Amino acid sequence: ENEEDAEGEHGGGRRERGELLLSVALGQVLSLLICGIGLTSKYLSEDFHANTPVFQSFLNYILLFLVYTTTLAVRQGEENLLAILKRRWWKYMILGIIDIEANYLVVKAYQYTTLTSVQLLDCFVIPVVILLSWFFLLVRYKAVHFIGIVVCILGMGCMAGADVLVGRQQGAGENKLIGDLLVLGGATLYGISNVCEEYIVRNMSRVEFLGMIGLFGSFFSGIQLAIMEHKELLKVPWDWQIGLLYVGFSACMFGLYSFMPVVIKKTSATAVNLSLLTADLYSLFCGLFLFDYKFSGLYLLSFFTILVGLVLYSSTSTYVAQDPRVYKQFRNPSGPVVDLPATGQLEPSVTYTSLGQETEEEPHVRVA
Repeated sequence: ENEEDAEGEHGGGRRERGELLLSVALGQVLSLLICGIGLTSKYLSEDFHANTPVFQSFLNYILLFLVYTTTLAVRQGEENLLAILKRRWWKYMILGIIDIEANYLVVKAYQYTTLTSVQLLDCFVIPVVILLSWFFLLVRYKAVHFIGIVVCILGMGCMAGADVLVGRQQGAGENKLIGDLLVLGGATLYGISNVCEEYIVRNMSRVEFLGMIGLFGSFFSGIQLAIMEHKELLKVPWDWQIGLLYVGFSACMFGLYSFMPVVIKKTSATAVNLSLLTADLYSLFCGLFLFDYKFSGLYLLSFFTILVGLVLYSSTSTYVAQDPRVYKQFRNPSGPVVDLPATGQLEPSVTYTSLGQETEEEPHVRVA
């Protein structure tokens, strides 16, 4: 029996390590997609003078509409597009506007402030997500989670310091206060959007979230495009290279939006935003070859510091305040471990990492 228990513990440990590595790896896939978004945007704006952030977002929302909104439209019953709109149309309308403006504010900020300021202030999304998760999703954290978050932010600070040392200060910086306020506003809206996304993908479905974002995002970004960027679009020197860059940007953005709900459901909105801190470093490493950026050893230190913070954060599970079983386990880790049922009545039902093996609390029923 002792040997079986030891084997079970080793098996559980391997599973936990595997889930930890998987959650970190999934976050890095998202970071690489954001790196692709940043590189294509940089080529469009600097090499071809195509400053069209709203149009770029509009292309993504159209793709989401074509894939996910049409999927909802052909479904039957309560998951049909019309049925969802009847129940929650105004909520998704607000969420769509929030998502559009979050993208717009952060991109707009680059015209007024420096890259380093954007990188640092964009971290404001992390405390926003933590607070919203605490109050609305009722997520509770251990001390190790906060240590991991602090380590990740220190890694970001290290990267910003390296930017200053090597002189990588892209950005006009003429109206720095305006730019900084735009970043803070965008980070706040991103935080709201991410927490809403986590709630929806856990309690409704990923397709419903993406379908509704595609529907309202296409509509409102189309209006914003017609008002604000129709003149910029006429200035774009269209050719196959620019077309390819727009296709590349749209593919990366569509991949990010499609894959992020999967990662959020597997981990959490907080974990995802911590993972995305490495996106700027991937962009930098690409820039060393593409844009002749100067290298600093602090960049590598920053990268590994953020990864250490991610591992610390993901190494243990959070719990939901209103579930007494998870709370009891959280306070008494040596006691019996109970898995939550997949379809519970609790709202929201949030489990970020595996809570362990199932224990038999009820007798099995044999069916002849």
